Amino acid sequence: MIAPTELREIIRNGLLSFPVTPFDAEDRFAPKPFSAHLEWLSFYPVAGLIVAGGTGELFSLTPGEVVEVVKAARAVSGDAPVIAGCGYGTRIACDMAREIEAAGGDGILLLPHYLTEAPADGIAARVRAVCKATNMGVIVYNRGQARVSAEQLAQLADECANLIGFKDGTGDIDTVRRVTIALGDRLSYIGGMPTHELFAQAYRGAGMPTYSSAVFNFVPETALKFHKAFLAGDDAACEQMLRDFYYPFARIRDRKAGYAVSAVKAGVRLRGFDAGPVRAPLTDLTDEEVEMMRELIAAAK
Repeated sequence: MIAPTELREIIRNGLLSFPVTPFDAEDRFAPKPFSAHLEWLSFYPVAGLIVAGGTGELFSLTPGEVVEVVKAARAVSGDAPVIAGCGYGTRIACDMAREIEAAGGDGILLLPHYLTEAPADGIAARVRAVCKATNMGVIVYNRGQARVSAEQLAQLADECANLIGFKDGTGDIDTVRRVTIALGDRLSYIGGMPTHELFAQAYRGAGMPTYSSAVFNFVPETALKFHKAFLAGDDAACEQMLRDFYYPFARIRDRKAGYAVSAVKAGVRLRGFDAGPVRAPLTDLTDEEVEMMRELIAAAK
């Protein structure tokens, strides 16, 4: 396991991969296609893999399947850190964190508890409990019903040495800026909006120097080209790629709720990997939309 402080520095500026989770015809996790896809992606440099995350359909996986995903990723990841999605209620999340660590994970991305609203101190208590349940680095993901304030995060960082990162998928730039100013180098900061490249330049201004890329799953060259331009401050190049690829992709993604995952999985299949379908409650793209994706990928090559 990579020490939390080392993991924090590894992921501070590099692009993070957000692999999909393949399923077979019986709706089971398919480790061989997963490994084949990761091996293909391994030729492209990233700071780490976030497996079984939002794009990896954590919300549809059992805790046991998450452990299987981590083991499969660990076997082919090489030197790249393996960070796993972790979520649900506090006790489930604590158990998952321990099992991910035992399976060879280097860190966890703590996703929301789902469904119920919760007070701020309860959300902080959940983060605290999960941090104390593992030796791995923990990245808090502000999204949906689970949001921590800058003040809460600062307190948690004081109490939990293995709290190493903050990821935002809310679009609340005010909170993001308060967090980055309050905590400085204590944490690494990761942009986590759906298709975050659309928001990357705005988040950079708020102190977030990197992000996780879902499109890296099927157009890794494009994703790395954008990230390179982003790091160099080449806004003209970023804006050209937004016009040519990212906004056309977003138009497909926005046709139906959940397509932020479904469109990426379709892209993986179009690149020749047996990713299988998405699980309900998500739905797959129509044949017409798959053809739209095919044309977009061909234009991006």
